[in-house]
Amino acid sequence: MDPTAPSWDVVVVGAGPAGSTAARTAAASGARTLLIDRSAFPRYKTCGGGLLGVSRSLLPPAAEATVEAEVSRVVFTLRGRAPVVLTRDAPFLAMTRRESLDAALAQAAVEAGAEFRPGVALRSLRETDAGVVVGTTAGTLSAFAVVGADGAGGRVGRYVGVTPARVDLGLEEERVVPAGAPDRDLVRIDWGPGAGSYAWTFPKRRMDTVGVIEPRGNAVRTRAYLGAWASAQPAPEAEVERSSGHLTQWREPGSPLRRGPILAAGDAAGLLEPWTREGISFALRSGAFAGAAAARFARSGDPLDLDAYAHDVARELEPEMRAGELLLTLFERRPAWVHGMLRRSRRARAFFVGFCAGTRSLAELDAHPWLHRAVRVLS
Repeated sequence: MDPTAPSWDVVVVGAGPAGSTAARTAAASGARTLLIDRSAFPRYKTCGGGLLGVSRSLLPPAAEATVEAEVSRVVFTLRGRAPVVLTRDAPFLAMTRRESLDAALAQAAVEAGAEFRPGVALRSLRETDAGVVVGTTAGTLSAFAVVGADGAGGRVGRYVGVTPARVDLGLEEERVVPAGAPDRDLVRIDWGPGAGSYAWTFPKRRMDTVGVIEPRGNAVRTRAYLGAWASAQPAPEAEVERSSGHLTQWREPGSPLRRGPILAAGDAAGLLEPWTREGISFALRSGAFAGAAAARFARSGDPLDLDAYAHDVARELEPEMRAGELLLTLFERRPAWVHGMLRRSRRARAFFVGFCAGTRSLAELDAHPWLHRAVRVLS
């Protein structure tokens, strides 16, 4: 081996769904892969923990085993009123806790051959003729390629030049439910008072995750919405075990996904669906694409292997993101119309259930001109 060659084929920064999947994919293809994360594992992560069917289809068995609730009912309200109930005999949505899911995904990467070093934070990136020099709190590493999955606002996204189209603020509470509590198969969603805002209650084994999200910029209003929503739940006096917040972002169209042999994936790349702000399925898919591209490049040295990552994202993920942004535009300007569609249209309800189950995709909506026309007319 060339003594001047990097010591790793691929270094992955961040052990969430995107990073662990990238590491697992790269290691499974034979690449010498290192996965680092600044936190000790398992660690809490602010996230509703909803798993769409497309996400579940991509999980290794140990991660699938972290599912704590199977959902067969969703109740939508508009500012607390006019409930619309969606039901199906078979569950169409699953719930997990991110600390369990992320730990299982990191372990799956290790079992595929990656090395995992928790408690190691990224400090710097420097490209050289030989590869990438990665500065960390535990010393300096070197790799042929780096996959950054260190979240919204992380160092890798800034280095690559990811430009957010918008940043939203999400607030959550983990509320303890008593043993034998009812409605563990029921999700509650409320279309909120602020443009683009909504609230949720997601059931887990011993918790309800109660949260809200809306555009960043009015934290007082966001906190008030969370308080009002939590007070409207069946057990408003439930003990709050944890309260937290996080920022989500989605990328400007055409925003870069890589700089040299450094790729951004998941939240770090602004890859999520703008209407629901669902990101786990985008993290899993983009992580797999990035890990495969990085491993191929480590073997070949051909930049075209890195370009394949952006092509995969454009083909598989961007149509869903475009449709989600159009739906968000409708929702922000005509929330009652969106709610009314769910109330009146059996096809709309069936599509939402299919979307959750993984049998329908928002990419189907991007391909139809009616959504684009509706946005122009209703806007």
